[in-house]
Amino acid sequence: MGDWLGLQLAFNPGTVMSLGSDSTWLLTVIATAASIALLIAAARAPSAGWAVAIGLVWGGAVGNLLDRLFAPPGFGRGHVTDFLAYGNLFIGNLADVILGFGVALGVLLYLRGPNHTRNGQ
Repeated sequence: MGDWLGLQLAFNPGTVMSLGSDSTWLLTVIATAASIALLIAAARAPSAGWAVAIGLVWGGAVGNLLDRLFAPPGFGRGHVTDFLAYGNLFIGNLADVILGFGVALGVLLYLRGPNHTRNGQ
């Protein structure tokens, strides 16, 4: 799609823009803990909307965690496979897109206020 979006294969040992690339094992531990916490949070969500938002973030986190666990160079030190190039800004993957949608939905739900819960209370 021109200069805005393209395909470019990259293997990212860090987080966004390769931050923390020297601590891949630590990122794996954090991602594991976050994935467990997000799963619990989704189960306890006050509304279906919040459950979906948290579930999207969880899905993106687990997608990247699987790369960290099983991709080369080794278990728990794997590099995340990125392939969506956003111009010259950064390269991401579908897990990042899903995670971003979950965060955006969570922000919208937060801005909407606490009046909309699962039980209508």
